[in-house]
Amino acid sequence: MRELCRAAVDAAVGAGASYADARAVVRRAQGVSTKNGRVENVSDTETEGIGVRVLVAGAWGFACDRRLDEAGARDAALRACAFARASGGRGDKALVPPAATSGTYRTQFEVDPFAVSLGDKVALCLRAEAALKHDDVKVTEAFVRAQRERKALFTSDGAEIEQELVECGAGIDALALSDGVFQIRSYPSAHGGSSQQGGWEYVEGLGLEREAPRVAEQAAALLRADVCPSSVTTVVIDAEQMELQVHESVGHPIELDRVYGTEAAYAGTSFLKPADLGSLRYGSERMNVTADSTTPGGLGTFGFDDEGVPARREPIVVEGVLRNFLTSRETAERIGVGAGGSMRADGWNRMPLVRMTNLHLEPGEGSFEDLLADVDDGIYLETNKSWSIDDKRLNFQFGTQIAWKIENGKLGRMLRDATYTGITPEFWGSLDAVAGPEAWKMQGLTNCGKGQPGQAAHVSHGASPARFRNVQVGVKA
Repeated sequence: MRELCRAAVDAAVGAGASYADARAVVRRAQGVSTKNGRVENVSDTETEGIGVRVLVAGAWGFACDRRLDEAGARDAALRACAFARASGGRGDKALVPPAATSGTYRTQFEVDPFAVSLGDKVALCLRAEAALKHDDVKVTEAFVRAQRERKALFTSDGAEIEQELVECGAGIDALALSDGVFQIRSYPSAHGGSSQQGGWEYVEGLGLEREAPRVAEQAAALLRADVCPSSVTTVVIDAEQMELQVHESVGHPIELDRVYGTEAAYAGTSFLKPADLGSLRYGSERMNVTADSTTPGGLGTFGFDDEGVPARREPIVVEGVLRNFLTSRETAERIGVGAGGSMRADGWNRMPLVRMTNLHLEPGEGSFEDLLADVDDGIYLETNKSWSIDDKRLNFQFGTQIAWKIENGKLGRMLRDATYTGITPEFWGSLDAVAGPEAWKMQGLTNCGKGQPGQAAHVSHGASPARFRNVQVGVKA
């Protein structure tokens, strides 16, 4: 694949490109799901091809070809140059100087998830479903997934890279119904469970069968729980919901292409401005957010991004102040800060975009119980159920699957249909405490959408439970 990428770049430069990169990708994806004790879906697919991106007279062009041979590589390169010329440039585009390198990266794992038979994966799902059995649970679901991606990258300014990324994950859902009331509980996370870069040992470590009885009991108990009341109160938010909060209200608005308005078609723009860097108070002094593409097990972990920039860890928000954006080589040069490192593409037939890698809320101090202890009256919110946020990532509303009343520093009665709302900087400004490293968890999601044509990025977020003061919960009267 490396030689095909080299041939594509040579063809693009020969056709007038001032810059070119080529990625050859072979991806295998496997999924198994069961529902109500029966196999719902089994898939095992493989796709391969090459994508070529070029700069010609100040305009970007991109083309791809499913043929992994020299003819396909050259055709993609020439078409990319033709598209760039047709789009018309607006002066030369500058890229930050490359960290020209040759390198390899491979996911480390103990058990290859593709070495586990489909039969064993189906059996695991069915056992997990059986453990979800409860009179009030009407629908049970279980699922496992795995992906391997081999890719080569060659750029006209010196990068020559090969990587192999392996990931897998799983999850269960219990849907309870009684007297017209419908409730759901999920584990280890909603909306597709959780995945990690690594081997089958991660799926086994989730303990789906072990957790299933608790999940089913809670789904059933929610049918008889009180509706979360409307009030302005103190909330403690669990790690899983905090991960989505970071994703939606921090991760997307700090993507610098959104800030500049060059990415707006699918997921909107951003409330941030380039001039906010180094001065905007994003949240309270308790807020520390880090982008880290070196995190072991993260779905956003790699050796090099899809522009060949080496992986690194960098602060995004430090003690509540915005210190960095997620950048490409182009946007980093435009703003004069950073070196790129956040460019990723969803396979060979999409061009790279600025994407989240692994974005973490850094832990604070103390335990989950310590967060509760300082709350006389409040709400504890757990596991995402729904989300809504405007195109600038400013006004939001989230719903959680389950909640509990906090009374005198202890969890009280269970509540259902809980929601909370906020305005991003005001909400983060009310951050009062973050639990310590012992409560910090990381989960990976596979459905982060962006771009047109759409691309799904696989990203991970880590967080500890956190406490916020004066938050609107329930429907505002």
